[in-house]
Amino acid sequence: MSFANKLRALSNRSGRIATIDAVKAAPPPSPLAPIDLTDPVQVSAVMELAARVGEILLSSGTSNHDTKAQIHAVTSAYGLYSAHVDITFNTITVFSTIGTTHKQPVTVLRVVRTMTTDFSKLIEVDRLIRSIQAGATPPNVAEKILSDITSRPASYGRGTSLLGWGTLGAAVSVLLGGNLLAAALSFFLVVVVVAGSILLGKRRLPVFFQNAMGGFVATAPTAVVFALTSYLGIDFTPSHVVAGVIVVMLANLSLVQSIQDGITGAPVTASARFFETILLTGAIIGGVAAGIRFAEVVGISLPPLEAAVETSYVDFTVRVIAAAVAAGAFAVACFAEVSSAVVSVLTGGTGALIFYFVLMPLGISPVFGLSLSAAAIGLAGGLLARRFLVPPLITALSGIAWMLPGLPMYRAMYAALNDQTLLGFSNMAVALATACGLAAGVVFGEWVARKIRRPQKFHAYAAIRRTGRATRGLATAVIAPKRPAKRVPKQPTNHPVHTPPRHHRKQ
Repeated sequence: MSFANKLRALSNRSGRIATIDAVKAAPPPSPLAPIDLTDPVQVSAVMELAARVGEILLSSGTSNHDTKAQIHAVTSAYGLYSAHVDITFNTITVFSTIGTTHKQPVTVLRVVRTMTTDFSKLIEVDRLIRSIQAGATPPNVAEKILSDITSRPASYGRGTSLLGWGTLGAAVSVLLGGNLLAAALSFFLVVVVVAGSILLGKRRLPVFFQNAMGGFVATAPTAVVFALTSYLGIDFTPSHVVAGVIVVMLANLSLVQSIQDGITGAPVTASARFFETILLTGAIIGGVAAGIRFAEVVGISLPPLEAAVETSYVDFTVRVIAAAVAAGAFAVACFAEVSSAVVSVLTGGTGALIFYFVLMPLGISPVFGLSLSAAAIGLAGGLLARRFLVPPLITALSGIAWMLPGLPMYRAMYAALNDQTLLGFSNMAVALATACGLAAGVVFGEWVARKIRRPQKFHAYAAIRRTGRATRGLATAVIAPKRPAKRVPKQPTNHPVHTPPRHHRKQ
């Protein structure tokens, strides 16, 4: 089947909604495959199954609120409505009772040890939840399917994922105004950074030092290339490369997800994730600072950072295309399926189109404009997820990948190292405000998508039949002779009528 036929087949799916939308929009369904609530083995098995489902969802970047909703959906599908779920950072606790008269408490604890964004497992778990809610999968079968999902490798290899990460870095570099040389160098450095992180992760090196290594690799080689291009007279801006690599490293962190947890009512988890993100971001900044100092030691002076000032529609068109490519590349880098990558391209391109062709010409500030674009991405992703059966998290994370504040963070670090403290703090505040705006926009857009009812699909044959019936009725009313209306006799009233006596009547 050709790629065009696949797209046509995917677009013909209708009448379905995303799993999380169905969970939040409807009450718990009547259990189609209920369990014996007095049997400790069955109850604990369902609780363990739900906790394992939540583990995969949480490790893939799903928010605290949505993960709780999905865990409740799994337990309710088997008739266990009294389960209580608590999630604190990377710990999932499910509590319930067994029995009717003498209730015995039971608790299941699950710890999420690694936070890896793997969209292939997320999609498979989403399908499993649909099957459980439909009553087609008993607990023992669901347990085997879940074990197969966790042990199964991704649908494609690590090389394709590295290609996606490199394409993301190149697209972000072009989006920031870089030329072909900057895009090629960003692609190469991102592949080196991601591959190095994978190797160092296998050696059990903490993520902090991996990010520090990535920040140094993003800066030091770029400074050397800048010196060579300056000697040869080639146009090259190093900040476009460094910012592109920083955006890729930020995409692996949970900055936006931590703010989403805070917005949706999970302050403890949000605080823990935010502290972890700030710590790992500090490692990236430290690596960038080390790269800048290395350039100064070898006698290379990096140029001051200047914002891109191109405002022509040709440049805007190039940036929209780059944003769409970046969204699709992020989806591929996270092992997403073809349908998920297509939806990510559509949502990312939609957000960039709104930002560059609608909001920027109106003079709206970049932070507020990115927030509105993120809301549009959340809305479009939520609506398209109903058609393509893609979890909205995939479209949200992929759609905002190109918006992550890599350039403001690099500007803040560059200003701080050049005794421009106020400028450094202002750029760091812009980066934090951008992250908050992206999280708020995505949450609001997804909320609006859940409230919008999908319009009824147009059926041509049914419309023609309805039109034919209306036409025949109109013709009958016009051609048929108009019958005279029957005279309805006056109904007697309930009140008695006064009749005068005979002698008072007129003779």
